[in-house]
Amino acid sequence: MPEVSTQSRTVPVPGGSLDLAWAAVTDTGRRREVNQDAVFAAYPLFVVADGMGGHVGGEIASASTIDRLKAMTEAGTVNPKTIEKALARAVKDIASHPEATDDGTGTTLTGVYLDTSGEAAHWVTLNIGDSRVYLVREGSIIQITTDHSVVQELIASGRLSPEEAENHPYGNVITRAVGPSEGVTPDYVRLEVAEGDRFVICSDGLTKELTDYGIRHFLDENRDPAAAATAMLDAALENGGRDNITIIVLDVGMPEPLDDDDHDDDTAESAREVRADEDASSTAAD
Repeated sequence: MPEVSTQSRTVPVPGGSLDLAWAAVTDTGRRREVNQDAVFAAYPLFVVADGMGGHVGGEIASASTIDRLKAMTEAGTVNPKTIEKALARAVKDIASHPEATDDGTGTTLTGVYLDTSGEAAHWVTLNIGDSRVYLVREGSIIQITTDHSVVQELIASGRLSPEEAENHPYGNVITRAVGPSEGVTPDYVRLEVAEGDRFVICSDGLTKELTDYGIRHFLDENRDPAAAATAMLDAALENGGRDNITIIVLDVGMPEPLDDDDHDDDTAESAREVRADEDASSTAAD
């Protein structure tokens, strides 16, 4: 069983703070020999990339993209401008790699980051390809990203129903990717921050095996993000595990404010410490 990476952190935002907890896991699945997915989950950026292409091309594409985004995050600024600059560098990395020679080499990219630059914090999702970001809010699951795929275009034009799309022969064909000859711009969606929100960021290895209802079910049954990610991975493997599977579960909370009694106790304790320091200083002076 793959290791689940977990972390939690209280982060400052305009007007207060947020409690964030997240878990990330990736698995090769039951039918693939190589895991071409890549994942990066570290505040403020949480992203998944699903590589494609013959030989090791997909693995190179997803790893190059995630490596550039990781370096960008560690440099300290995450916004559309820095993201697109990182992606442009990833495109050059992929194009210059001697083993990324397949014309079909490329990767999806999807995720979310916390923008604290304005008067209020916002989440911003980004997406290229058919990996997805879901938001569970007030009991409802919402797919925030829109797939860049042939079947999604057919659905949008009314020529295909969602039910027909499930087994369509072009189900794996995407219309946008990060690749050696493609400088692409992600779609962005801006979201308000709300207590109790849960994000699921995943490659299509999960959504091939679980419906939106199934994803919500495992989130409802598992309040801990690591338990939720593990439960979804186990279910996807049981349902066939036809592709690589990568999942991030990100939970959003707000710290409990101190009640009046706690505040009074803290104030009294601070006053006692100040008086004790003053007494000690007076004694030393005598």
